[in-house]
Amino acid sequence: MSEFLLYGAYGYTGQLIIEEALAQGLKPILAGRQAAKLQALAEQYQLPYLAFALDDQAALEAALKQVKVVLHAAGPFSQTAEPMLQACLKMGVHYLDITGEIAVFERCASLDAAARQAGIMVMPGTGFDVVPTDCMALFLKNQMPDAQNLRLAFGGVGGQISHGTAMTMAQGLGEGGAMRKNGKIVKVPLGHAGMQLDFPQKSLFVMAIPWGDVSTAFYTTGIPNIETFTAVPQSSYNMMRWQSLFNWLLRKEWVRRYVRKRIDQRPAGPDKVRRKKAYTLVWGEVKNAKGEPIRAWIKTEEAYNLTAEASVNITKKVLDGQVYPGFKTPAGAYGADLVMELRSVSRSIF
Repeated sequence: MSEFLLYGAYGYTGQLIIEEALAQGLKPILAGRQAAKLQALAEQYQLPYLAFALDDQAALEAALKQVKVVLHAAGPFSQTAEPMLQACLKMGVHYLDITGEIAVFERCASLDAAARQAGIMVMPGTGFDVVPTDCMALFLKNQMPDAQNLRLAFGGVGGQISHGTAMTMAQGLGEGGAMRKNGKIVKVPLGHAGMQLDFPQKSLFVMAIPWGDVSTAFYTTGIPNIETFTAVPQSSYNMMRWQSLFNWLLRKEWVRRYVRKRIDQRPAGPDKVRRKKAYTLVWGEVKNAKGEPIRAWIKTEEAYNLTAEASVNITKKVLDGQVYPGFKTPAGAYGADLVMELRSVSRSIF
């Protein structure tokens, strides 16, 4: 039995995961829809491969018979997660993915009882979405057990988004924002709030976005009120405040198709030199009912490098038997210090 199945292996992040897996002594079965791309990768890395579409149930189940765990890296996960999840439940195979989509986290959470019955762990978000922010949430909760409000923010310095991430963002054009209020996820205008954050390394302006922690941090910490932010130029934030007037247009398929066409003309993602120089900053704040705050920040390596390393790290834990059946978040399963196991990570309270 091979060690794990990597579906979406020829994507930008998938190839980073291959290199990280080999560096850590793992040999995944490469998988995806396009046989030619898989064959080229398999020859390059001397690894086995299986080409099949997720709607080919027989081929999917045959592939899962060969492994204990799937690392699913083919987005948009709103379209690809469900068939893989259902096959993993049926075949008794642990499910991991690198999504950042709130709807996918919530769907996985809804399968908690089914996963327990199947004896498998379902853990979405094993990459930058959401390992460092999830660990920040639990770290702060541990400092303030009576926390009622959580805000999380992140910003990349010197990085660039990948083709796959951009395509997922394009799929969500016009959908607005989200936050968690009194335990429930509620819709809000995208960029409904903004603030300036002063890190030791750099000052960043951040605006509210519907990041995955709106879902996951609640399951990890139980904190009922959660907002998430990302770094943007303040000029972009000022324009974003008017976006709600145009959401009806942004949801039109021809607009999304145009955006996807423009994305296809861009590089697949940041090159190795750029990833090596870049880094990411994560900020978190909790407050209790009295309004007393505790804040902390984390510095990590570039987001795509972190996604590859964190995903492989978690995959190794599963293969080593560190498994908790049911729906789990990364920090919920492996603790607030999970992120500290990764390269080039520092954390401070301030």
